Amino acid sequence: MIKIWGREPAAWLTLFAVVVKLAVAFGWDASPDVQAAVNATAAAVMGILIALAVHDGLGVAIVGFAQAGLALAIGFGLDWSTDRQAVVMAFVTVAVGMWDRTQVTAKVPAKQPLPLA
Repeated sequence: MIKIWGREPAAWLTLFAVVVKLAVAFGWDASPDVQAAVNATAAAVMGILIALAVHDGLGVAIVGFAQAGLALAIGFGLDWSTDRQAVVMAFVTVAVGMWDRTQVTAKVPAKQPLPLA
């Protein structure tokens, strides 16, 4: 992947998915079907890109599938507020992240702390 992804490709790609959701929540006048399609597509692309970038992309795939599933459920009539959706996805993301940090090997090494003088 390109250098901008650094050690946190999941964070950057998740940010993109959240920006799409914010656009819908704050003024993008799209039908529920269009919203579901955009969010499901963003989540699927995110999962694919991250799975290619890391050794073990299972955690990211789980979050992507959760986002896609929620987006499709909303598109097909699930009547959840944006607050409820955000809380559910925050829980899924944090729960997977807790596990994922112990499983993923970053392609970019961690920065070493400067020695104390």
